[in-house]
Amino acid sequence: MKNCNQLALEKWNKGERNKTQIAKEVKKELGLDGKVDQIRKNISKYINRCESSALFDECEQKGLPFDNVSNYWYKGKHFSIHLKGEKAPTYDEIREDLIRDLKKYSPKFPKIKRTPCKDGHLLVVDPADIHIGKLARAIEGEEYDTSIAVKRVKEGVQGILDKSSGWNIDKILFIGGNDILHIDTPGNTTTKGTRQDMDGMWYEAFLSAKRLYIECLEMLLAVAPVHFTFNPSNHDYISGFMLSDTISAWFRNCKDITFDCSIRHRKYFLYGKNLISTTHGDGAKMADLPLIMAQEAKKEWAKTDHRYIYTHHVHNKTSKDFCGVTCESLRSPSGSDSWHAKKGYIGNPKAVEGFLHHKEHGQISRLTHLF
Repeated sequence: MKNCNQLALEKWNKGERNKTQIAKEVKKELGLDGKVDQIRKNISKYINRCESSALFDECEQKGLPFDNVSNYWYKGKHFSIHLKGEKAPTYDEIREDLIRDLKKYSPKFPKIKRTPCKDGHLLVVDPADIHIGKLARAIEGEEYDTSIAVKRVKEGVQGILDKSSGWNIDKILFIGGNDILHIDTPGNTTTKGTRQDMDGMWYEAFLSAKRLYIECLEMLLAVAPVHFTFNPSNHDYISGFMLSDTISAWFRNCKDITFDCSIRHRKYFLYGKNLISTTHGDGAKMADLPLIMAQEAKKEWAKTDHRYIYTHHVHNKTSKDFCGVTCESLRSPSGSDSWHAKKGYIGNPKAVEGFLHHKEHGQISRLTHLF
């Protein structure tokens, strides 16, 4: 009967190049008790030694660590050959190792026991255009940096919760993205390359945004189950997406939160007879959004009587009723930097906004926390 290493080498020689899969097959065929990861490591060492027997003998004779050799030169009479050992893991092996590591360190979230609401409401919490990392000085307009941004958002989210405390809330829609980060490159530029004034390094801004979102979502989860919607945006089209994906991974074990983190520019959420759409606002014109909603969300449109589109990007309040749809742009807690001061884009109220929706009657209240 073949032992573990012999069987693995036989499968390897037949062209089965995924050592993790070979380890699983060997474990099953021989009825081994060990973990697949450890079996893979053992058979990998054996296969490497069999395929590089001359190298192994040389390393053993000279007392060199064979397992640490990934590249070497063979110098013969006629040729000097550079060889790359089969040491680099495959994509599948890297992915499986990463998933195993993430599972070990994923936070645990106990299921929250909640009292059922007879007349529930949806609370929309939408801290828009935060621009974490932006640097603004009072001499040109107003003071704004990462610490101010984080403080305002946490204060604003808590303020919305306080103002909504008299209502029965059975669901929270949290809108993420929308220029949560001020830049998208190590060169302190937006996605398209526009240079920005920055407070600190790009990775410091990313980590601050991550901590902020985690703290905000934990605040909201204490009130009701949460749905997180991500809106891609122009300042941080790439890093904003990565951030939202990171947040969804952080809460992967939480049963009270769901995520819509796709790169789709317009998102839709159904609550009772409400159809709610969110988008950054740098794409389709506001006047076109109602008809786009009817096209992209046909089934949801047919089920609802109240339809709303919340947009961002412009940092100021506008609201307009179209046929069957209300479109509204939201204020931002972000301060005016040097460029905005130069252009005269100043004086807009700084705020975090929220909305209350009744299942049958639609939007019944607007909540604003001003700074």
